[in-house]
Amino acid sequence: MSTPTTTADDGFPATGRLASVDYGTVRIGVAICDPDWILASPLETHPVSTPEKDAQYFIDLAKSERIAAWVVGLPIHCDGGESDKSKESRKFAAWLKENTGLPTRLFDERFTTVAANAKIRQGKTTRKKTKQRVDAVAAQVLLESFLEACRYRGELAGHRLEDSTSDESLDDA
Repeated sequence: MSTPTTTADDGFPATGRLASVDYGTVRIGVAICDPDWILASPLETHPVSTPEKDAQYFIDLAKSERIAAWVVGLPIHCDGGESDKSKESRKFAAWLKENTGLPTRLFDERFTTVAANAKIRQGKTTRKKTKQRVDAVAAQVLLESFLEACRYRGELAGHRLEDSTSDESLDDA
């Protein structure tokens, strides 16, 4: 069980700093990992603004944090089916790739917010602080899950943006 050693056919790298995104229409949680894909940390929560300002935020973030690729959470139902939120996340992931020029993968984000809330509660933070941090911590949980899936498989996990979900089950992500 090791991390992938080669770049995927969609240009997603096997090393380099990754940033994960817990997409929301009001707030977007962001987490990053080290270049060796060992540790993931919550970075910040970005309040959604205009498309132009949001694009500039992600371009600047990619540059300042030396991001090699993005992992965007894909909200799917427990049975593997998709919802309107899934379509919004797919659209956002394509927008993110287009605006930053970086490879982007989608990864199952089931239960990340529940896990994030549990992590935050362990830290005995106030309700206000919890609300401010939950999206970034959810992005951290997402990135940790992605990294672990890659190590377990020995290959990249998740779905390429070009992948269609109508023919396949997302349970294999």
